[in-house]
Amino acid sequence: MTHGQTRRIPFSAAIIGSLILLGLSLSFAISVGAVSVPIETVWGVFFHKTGLSSADPTWSKGRAAIVWDIRFPRAILAMMVGAGLAMVGASLQAVTRNPLADPHLLGISSGGAFGAILALLHTGMFLGLLTVPLMAFVGALMATLLVLSVSQFAAATSADRLVLAGVAVSFVIMAGANLLIFFGEPKASHTVVFWMLGGLGLAQWTHLVYPLTILVLSGAWLYLQAPRLNAMTIGDETAATLGIPVARFRLSVFVVGALITGVMVAFSGLIGFIGLMVPHVVRLLVGGDYLRVLPVSALVGGVFLLWADIAARTVMAPEDIPIGIVTGLIGGLFFIAMLRR
Repeated sequence: MTHGQTRRIPFSAAIIGSLILLGLSLSFAISVGAVSVPIETVWGVFFHKTGLSSADPTWSKGRAAIVWDIRFPRAILAMMVGAGLAMVGASLQAVTRNPLADPHLLGISSGGAFGAILALLHTGMFLGLLTVPLMAFVGALMATLLVLSVSQFAAATSADRLVLAGVAVSFVIMAGANLLIFFGEPKASHTVVFWMLGGLGLAQWTHLVYPLTILVLSGAWLYLQAPRLNAMTIGDETAATLGIPVARFRLSVFVVGALITGVMVAFSGLIGFIGLMVPHVVRLLVGGDYLRVLPVSALVGGVFLLWADIAARTVMAPEDIPIGIVTGLIGGLFFIAMLRR
């Protein structure tokens, strides 16, 4: 699939439009829920808590707690997870030259979930708060290496075969994860169901520093690789003639993708299809140049997951539907539409 270099929307307009949409979506996401909060109260609480306003609060302590302690961290986590998974999906589609590549389909998310479940049910929090993200990254990395090994073993050098290898590895890893749950403490297993179905309900301010750090550092690295990613979309031979060490570069993108995915999965559970859908929508808007695709994908991914979370919280309020169900439903329909194309 070749990505036309024609610019549908000027890059600056796409960035400004995405930022405005992100700000509006964030305001709405925090204001809606079982208890609706006026948008002016949302930002009043924000300015008051961050010391940007010294005006006396006109809202109750309960409202302030809902906005600041529950909904703000949740919405910020949604933006970070959406941005991270969209950037990973876009990068994987470049290095595999497969429009269907996505951290979920390539087994990376499953590996992250396996690591998180192992930490939660079996090893205990031996590194404190860092245990789950670290184990999730290790799981995602092992899954990545396993996919690459299987594709080598099966002589599956084509990009299509790599995705098939990913799907196969994903099934095996999820079987292993289910075994971990089966042998785990039954009382603790309900927390693991959250990881399997995806959810943002456990977001806390103290935890957000980990996904934020990984997203900023890894996202910056991917953005710096944009010219190489552009070359990889044309083909390995072209990339090699431009002096890119193709195999090593592909592996490094996989490792960085595993790092982002593992850490996001650790805090949000298994959320699929964002990495598949968002980059395609973005390429239709701004063309195929990765200097444009990556930043716009990050913003659109954040907006998409915010709205998925709004749907998860409001469709059956006051119950929360696991967000993975919402993204899976939308993603599955998108996948069918992609196959039709």
